[in-house]
Amino acid sequence: MPSLPPQPGGPGAPGPSLPPAPQGSAAPDPTEPPRRTAWAEGVDRLRAAATTEPGRLRIIGAVLALLVVAFGAVTAWQTTERASTADDVLHSSQPLSSDAADIYRSLADANTAASSGFLAGGGESAATRDRYEKDIRTAAVKLVNAAANSDPDSPSAATIAKLNRMLPEYKGLVERARTYNRQGFPVGGAYLRYANEKMQTDMLPAAEDLYTKENQRLRADYDDATPYPWAAIALGVLVLAALAWAQHRNYQRTNRVLNHGLVAATATATVVLLWLVVGHSVARAGLNDSYDHGVRSLNVLNDARIASLKARGNENLTLVARGAETVTDADGKALDKYDVTFQTDMKTLAKGLSVAAKLADDDTGEQPVTAAVGNMEEWQKRHTSARAEDDNGNYQQALDKVIGAKGATGECFDSVDANLAKALTHEQTEFKRSAGDGLDAMTGLSVGAAALAVIGAAGAVLGIGRRLSEYR
Repeated sequence: MPSLPPQPGGPGAPGPSLPPAPQGSAAPDPTEPPRRTAWAEGVDRLRAAATTEPGRLRIIGAVLALLVVAFGAVTAWQTTERASTADDVLHSSQPLSSDAADIYRSLADANTAASSGFLAGGGESAATRDRYEKDIRTAAVKLVNAAANSDPDSPSAATIAKLNRMLPEYKGLVERARTYNRQGFPVGGAYLRYANEKMQTDMLPAAEDLYTKENQRLRADYDDATPYPWAAIALGVLVLAALAWAQHRNYQRTNRVLNHGLVAATATATVVLLWLVVGHSVARAGLNDSYDHGVRSLNVLNDARIASLKARGNENLTLVARGAETVTDADGKALDKYDVTFQTDMKTLAKGLSVAAKLADDDTGEQPVTAAVGNMEEWQKRHTSARAEDDNGNYQQALDKVIGAKGATGECFDSVDANLAKALTHEQTEFKRSAGDGLDAMTGLSVGAAALAVIGAAGAVLGIGRRLSEYR
């Protein structure tokens, strides 16, 4: 029987053919260590270069240039932040704090003018009416300005919205009181007392809260603007130490006293460091002076002016209420509520004027405060006389001593208010001058530091490059 050819895959069949190995390739040697990473090889090359003088010089030059540039960058960054915050103090937070004080003052003065007009009845003067309307307009304008400069979700924004809502409500109550008063209806007094209560318990506390928040914002800006830039100063000292070490090393190896490039880098770093320390010290002194002799005096004077306005309003309401509202003292004696509050306000005014006189640092600032003290003392005497007339049943005589044309307490109040306004204008000028001087001391520092840092870094590189050229 003829034999059959071997079947594929059967016994005796040849195995599958393998592709030929590529020419020039060899199987990896298991005993050869794996190739190192590029980073490790770079470190080795750097280490090898550092063992030679040219390699060390290159590293020194790179480190010096990096330190000088970092010094300039940190200086520019920190001085820019402080200059920006100082600018906020001068042009944003302090004006807003002043606006908040004006809102409080305008509301309190409007309340005072409303009560004075009510007491005059049909004889209300055009000046009193115009004063009331001007105060309402001022409060409305200042609220709009405050709203435009506050964050939408901030507590100040909520307070401003509350005051904007209550202002027309208060004005409506005052207009009703006037209308009924002109018609001779006693209910007019009730409306005026209700308007006063709304002002005293809702609007003025809200305005005071806004004033407090804006003052806190101002204080925070001062805290951000005045600290020394310690990071930049420390880096500057480190740069000078590194440059001194590099020049000393260069002298030891070459016996050459000066390297022009390193000297230039040292000079620029020294200029930047001195400019930074001196400039910021002057700016800090100006800002601190603007706070101690500007903001503090302004706060005290604003508080005193508000106390005088509240006192005048309560003095008027004493005659409007005619004893309808009383409080009991420790001995159980009934006292007129508004007269008790008046006495409290006058004590606050006296304390504020005493502090303002101590804070005044020149005759121009002290003179109106001293005058206001004299006006306040005369006011107290005339008020005591008016209260004696009212207690004796002489209402018209008491009224004449409060809102009369001559010799009335209103004259004293107007003089106190005018002198405090004069003192506030002076202290506002002092604040602007000192804060402006502080801001000017940092003008150009950030740009100058950056430019000098680039020059210093270039000098360091060129100085080291001069040494490297000796090895070629």
